[in-house]
Amino acid sequence: MKKDKYAPQSLETRHQARWVESDVFSCNRQSGKQPYYLLEMFPYPSGKIHMGHVRNYSIGDVLARFLRMRGYEVLHPMGWDAFGLPAENAAIKHGVHPARWTYDNIAHMRAQLKRLGYSYDWGCELATCHPGYYRWEQLFFLRFYEKGLIYRKLAAQNWCPSCHTVLANEQVVEGKCWRCDSDVEQKDLAQWFVRITAYVEELLADLEKLEEGWPERVISMQRNWIGKSTGAEIDFSLEEPREGAECLSVFTTRPDTLFGASFVTLAPDHPLAEKLVVGTEREAEARAFIEQVRMLDRLERQSELLEKEGFFTGLFCRNPLSGERLPVLLANFVLAEYGTGAVMGVPAHDQRDFEFAEKYGLPVRVVIEPVGQALDPAHMHAAMTGPGRMVRSGEFDGLESEIGKEKVCEALEAAGKGRRSVKYRLRDWNISRQRYWGAPIPMIYCEHCGLVPEKEENLPVVLPLDARISPDGRSPLPDSPDFYQCLCPVCGKTSRRETDTMDTFVESSWYFARFTEARKEDAPFDTEELRRCLPVDQYIGGVEHAILHLLYARFFTKALRDCGFFPKEISEPFMRLLTQGMVLKDGTKMSKSKGNMVDPEEMIARYGADTVRLFCLFAAPPERDFDWSDAGIEGSFRFLQRVWRLFIEERPCLSACKACSSSAEDANSPLAREIRFKEHAAVKKVSEDIGERRQFNTAVAAVMEFVNALYTARRELNRTPQGRRVFSSAVASVLTLLCPFTPHLCEDLWEQLGHTGFLSAATWPEWRQDALARDLATIVIQVDGKLRGKLELPPDTDKAEIEKAALAEPGVAAKLAGRAVHRVLVVPGKLV
Repeated sequence: MKKDKYAPQSLETRHQARWVESDVFSCNRQSGKQPYYLLEMFPYPSGKIHMGHVRNYSIGDVLARFLRMRGYEVLHPMGWDAFGLPAENAAIKHGVHPARWTYDNIAHMRAQLKRLGYSYDWGCELATCHPGYYRWEQLFFLRFYEKGLIYRKLAAQNWCPSCHTVLANEQVVEGKCWRCDSDVEQKDLAQWFVRITAYVEELLADLEKLEEGWPERVISMQRNWIGKSTGAEIDFSLEEPREGAECLSVFTTRPDTLFGASFVTLAPDHPLAEKLVVGTEREAEARAFIEQVRMLDRLERQSELLEKEGFFTGLFCRNPLSGERLPVLLANFVLAEYGTGAVMGVPAHDQRDFEFAEKYGLPVRVVIEPVGQALDPAHMHAAMTGPGRMVRSGEFDGLESEIGKEKVCEALEAAGKGRRSVKYRLRDWNISRQRYWGAPIPMIYCEHCGLVPEKEENLPVVLPLDARISPDGRSPLPDSPDFYQCLCPVCGKTSRRETDTMDTFVESSWYFARFTEARKEDAPFDTEELRRCLPVDQYIGGVEHAILHLLYARFFTKALRDCGFFPKEISEPFMRLLTQGMVLKDGTKMSKSKGNMVDPEEMIARYGADTVRLFCLFAAPPERDFDWSDAGIEGSFRFLQRVWRLFIEERPCLSACKACSSSAEDANSPLAREIRFKEHAAVKKVSEDIGERRQFNTAVAAVMEFVNALYTARRELNRTPQGRRVFSSAVASVLTLLCPFTPHLCEDLWEQLGHTGFLSAATWPEWRQDALARDLATIVIQVDGKLRGKLELPPDTDKAEIEKAALAEPGVAAKLAGRAVHRVLVVPGKLV
C-alpha cells in the first residue's frame, strides 16, 4: 500500500508488533549458525531511560541486527540491575516500597526500550532482585567461603552517614559518597570481604589477552588500580624498641636511593602508630593527630592536591646500611594498607617527600645524579626522580641506578635487614552493606557453634518484602525477628541470621553468565551454553565502569571457574569492549539538577524512534562524547524524510530486488556504471565500519552520500530497463545498509516494495570487487610545466573532450585567466 507521507509513530509501532508476533529476535540455540554473544551493560531501573541509555543500546542494536544479517545466531539479552541504594533511596523519597518501586520502573523502562525497536531476546530477561536470581549468588557466597575467598574482619571502613552504609574504596569520590555526595567518614566495623587479591597476578597477567579487544585506556586503568610495585622491604631498627616492635619495615620501589633517606614516615592508622607514642611526652598530641587523619578519606589522602601534614613522634630509627639516625614521623599521605604502611623519606628523589621535607625543614640528600651532571640540593626546585648514577652511597658509588637496586637488595638480604618484595595497590573487596534492598548474606551467628554458613538446600534466604522501610534509610532487617531469627544448621538451636546485604556490584559481576540460560531452575548455568556463549564477544558500556564492574566481573569469572561453575577454559568474561562516550547538553553532562536533560520520550513523540537512534549514532564516533543538538536531530529527521521521498517519488520504477543485485550488463552507461560503483563502495564501507572498525557515524555518512548520488542520477537512470534495475538494486542497498540503524523505516519501505519476509532477517549484501574496478584513467594537467589539476575520465575519451574538461578545471581556469593559450598538448589517458 502506497503511503505518501512519512509518519514514523504509527509506522514504527506497527512493525514492532510484527516483530513480536513473529518472535524474530529470539536466539535459536539449535540453528547451527555460528553463535555471537552481544551484550550492553544492563541498566539500573530508575524509571526512565536517558539519552546515555539510548546511545548505548542503539550501538548494541546496530551490531545485533548487522550480525544477524551476516548469518550469526546472536544472543542479545536485556535485564535489570535492580538491587542497591538508588532504588531504596528513591522509594523512600516517594513513600513506596523498594520492590514496588523497582518492578514498576522495570515495566516502564521495558516499554521504552521496546518503543525504540531494540532487537532483544526478551525471553532471557532477568532482574537481580528476584529470588530466582540471587539464590545462586548466595550459593556462590557459600562456595567462596569454603575456599577461603570470603572472610569477615573488623576494620576501618568508609561510612556514609546519609546512606547508613559502608562504601568500597572505589565508591568514594573525592571524599564523598558516589551516590548521595555526602562527606564520607571512617568507622570501625566487622565486615564481609571478598579476597579478590588472591587473583591479583592472574588479573594482571590476563590483561594481555584483552589488549586487542579492549580500549588501551581501560587496560591502563585496570593495571594502575591493581598497582603492582616491585621493590624491597627494608628494616629500620628503632632506637627505643616497643613491645612487638623492634623495627619499622618500609617498602620502596627505589632501594637504590636508600642512602638518601633523611626520615621515615608511618601511617597514622598503622597498628604500631599508637604503640610507638605510648608514654612519650607528645602522646596526647599524637593521638589527636591520628584521630584527625583517620577521619580523612583514603583516596583524598593519596591525592596530589592533599596538604601534606606530619607529626614528629620524638622517636628515631637507624638506616640499616649507613647506620644514620633518622627521625620517625606520622604523615597523612601514608596509608596503612599500602605497602607496609611505612615509607622511607628520600626528598631528593621523590616529589612528595621533597615537598614534605621543604615544609618541615628535613634534610635533602642527593644520591642519584644524571650522568655527567652534579646536583646541589640547595638549588633544587623539585625532586630528581629519573635514573642515573649512584653517588654518596658508600660501596655502591658509580653504579647505574637500575643495577644499584639489585646490589642494594643483595646487601640487605645478606645482612638480614631487608628482602625483595612485590606489593599491590589492589585491596580485598568489602561487600557488606547495612541496607535493606540487597541480597541477604547467607551466614548465621550461633552462640554455641560460632559463625555458620546456611545450608545450600535452604537457599534462597529470601529478603522479606513486608519489612517496614525506615524514612532515614536505616535497614529494618536488624529489627525484624521474622527475618533474623533462625535455627543453627549445625546444632539446631535458635540463632541470629546476618542482617547485612551484599553490595549490588556482586549481582552485576556474573549476570552475563546467567543470561546464557536465564530460566534454568536446577542450577545457575548450563555448562554447554557457557561453552557456546562465553566469553562475551562484544560488550558495550560506559568507561565509568572501567575499574569497579569490569574488575569484579573478571574476578568472578576466575573464581567461578575454580569453584567448578565455569568450564576451565573460560578465564575472562568479555573479549571485546566498546566504551561509548557521554551525551552532553551545552557542553556538560545531562542532569536534573542542571536542568539540561533531553527526554527520549519527547524526542520519539516528535521525530520517531528511528530519528533518535540515527542522530545518536551519527553525531560522533561511539567512543567520544557529543553535545546534543536540536539542529542535529532535525537534520537526521530530514535525511529520513529524504529517503522516504526518494522511494515514494520513484516507486513506479522500483522492483522488489535485493541489494547489489544489478549486473555489469545492466550498467551499460557511464552513469549506471558510476552508480553501481558507488553502491558496492557503500556496501564495502558500511560493512567494514560496522563489522571491523565499529565506526557507526562514518557508516551513516557513507549512506547519506550514496542517497545524494541517487537523487542526482534517478531521472536519467530510470529511462531504460537496465537503468531501472541498477536504480532498484541501489535503493535496496540503501534500505539494507540503513536497516540496523533505522529498522522501522526500512522494514516499511521493504514491505512496500513487495517483499514478503522481514528485511531484518534478510542476508547482508556482499560487495563485488569487479564493480569497484572503476573504468577511469587519471589525467594530469600542467600549465607552464607545473601541476594545476587532475581529471578522472574513461580511457577512450577523445582529445577534444579531454581538452574541454581540462580548460574547465578550476585550478587551470584560474591560472589561465586573462592569458592566451598558445599550445595544448594532449596525451590520452595521461597528460594535458
